[in-house]
Amino acid sequence: MLETLVSQLLDPFRIGLILFLFLTALRTRAAMGLASPLGLGVIFVAVLLPLTTGASTATDNAAKLTAMACGIVSNAIILGCFVSAWAVWTRVRQ
Repeated sequence: MLETLVSQLLDPFRIGLILFLFLTALRTRAAMGLASPLGLGVIFVAVLLPLTTGASTATDNAAKLTAMACGIVSNAIILGCFVSAWAVWTRVRQ
């Protein structure tokens, strides 16, 4: 499971999806806020990637569920890095 988590943390496609999710949430925060779009986006990306990539065999459901669970954790870590960097950037700019 640790190998899956590390591979997801280093996946450039996943990082790009989370980055653009964060940038979109920043642009629409006046209307939507930040918490709900980011939370739902993290779950969406975590479910989307295992379902659209890899083998589509019916016996691989346990591996897909593991990848989804690890995906939620890795997406939250990646998003936390972006949120932290944004907080530092806004504090330094002031």
